[in-house]
Amino acid sequence: MTQRHGTLAPCYPRPPAVHPRGRLAGHGTATPIQHVVVIFQENVSFDHYFGTYPHAANTDGNPFHAQPGTPSVNGLTPPLLTHNPNSANPQRLTPAQALTCDQDHAYTAEQQALDAGGIGSQNASGVGTVVGDPDPFYDGCANHSNPTVTMSGRSVGDLLNAKGITWGWFQGGFAPTGTSASGAPVCGASHANIGGATVADYSPHHNPFEYYKSTANPDHTPPASAAEIGHNGPANHEYDLSWFFKALDHGNMPAVSYLKAPEYQDGHAGYSDPIDEQHFLVNTINAIQRSKFWHSTAIMVTYDDSDGWYDHQMPPIINSSADPALDALNGTGVCGHGTPLAGIADRCGYGQRLPFLLISPYAKTDYVGGTTADQTSLLAFIEDNWLGGQRTGGGSFDSLAGPLDNMFSFGHPHFAPYLLDPATGEPGQ
Repeated sequence: MTQRHGTLAPCYPRPPAVHPRGRLAGHGTATPIQHVVVIFQENVSFDHYFGTYPHAANTDGNPFHAQPGTPSVNGLTPPLLTHNPNSANPQRLTPAQALTCDQDHAYTAEQQALDAGGIGSQNASGVGTVVGDPDPFYDGCANHSNPTVTMSGRSVGDLLNAKGITWGWFQGGFAPTGTSASGAPVCGASHANIGGATVADYSPHHNPFEYYKSTANPDHTPPASAAEIGHNGPANHEYDLSWFFKALDHGNMPAVSYLKAPEYQDGHAGYSDPIDEQHFLVNTINAIQRSKFWHSTAIMVTYDDSDGWYDHQMPPIINSSADPALDALNGTGVCGHGTPLAGIADRCGYGQRLPFLLISPYAKTDYVGGTTADQTSLLAFIEDNWLGGQRTGGGSFDSLAGPLDNMFSFGHPHFAPYLLDPATGEPGQ
């Protein structure tokens, strides 16, 4: 297998070592990357997708042979595949088994699932930390029968706005399909997944910027035109996913773009699947490669949590917590034995490993990253590249995030696009 323009690495949903602050170059960025597209998918562990990498099987079940020199990963060894200490051995799911049940992946349950995890109980939310799936208070499409919360402090959107850096959040189903009797927007768009189940496109709690008043677009107001994308305007940097592709067609792509698939394509077990997800990822990445922005772009694909899928690697506990209602790794009410960052509870971790893919002309080819990174490593890269190393503050883990530098090769770019077929995942569309 050839990984063109791509780098693979496991990613944790918690922080590691200090990232050096970037120095801005003459073109306004610390690296040749002038456009970042972050694609946040849903609920996949590293072993679940890449446990046997680079060994795999084609869709017809025939053996797959990797290109010589393709690196291996910290994945499933033969003993873990055939003599697993858990109740069942890992096994490959065929395309006919792509639709799977959602696992228990709550904060406490994930701790209990770790090797030697203790016993605890699940509560509402932690103090100073959002735990679970409450909807954002500022989102007019929120389900207000669910709990809603607001978030304080600065988001990366606030930092980018202060520096005049173009950015946007693009989410499937964000465009309203109507209004309610009270005048609130109704996000009623839906699609059928491969199993024929109808799934709502928009999930309010998947939209981080609606939790902050400064970056919210409560009425889901569309931009005035494609030229507004990325800039201040009626949409306040929040858009339906379709506007990303409209802007791309008009030769406009923000410096920083966050993309969230409609639910049926976001990979979340229970309502999405790897096949629908593949269509979204491949079509999106192909479109970016065909654009004039490809030569200066880095696409970063990662996931929000592991969904409880099996991963053999116990993560290092970098940050501790001692919530008697929620923590359970080292016994009831205990997760790690240190002092929580900024004194904030319910952020124990790392959590389980997650997949992370870097796709760029500047990504190392046939490479597996070895640096310990986490979700805030993506945030730190943006802050170092455009903001001179400024951090969001308030106890955010971007101050601790491990760097992504080792995944790039800025001196040896490969600009030729490498297009895939969205149906098969094979090269040569």
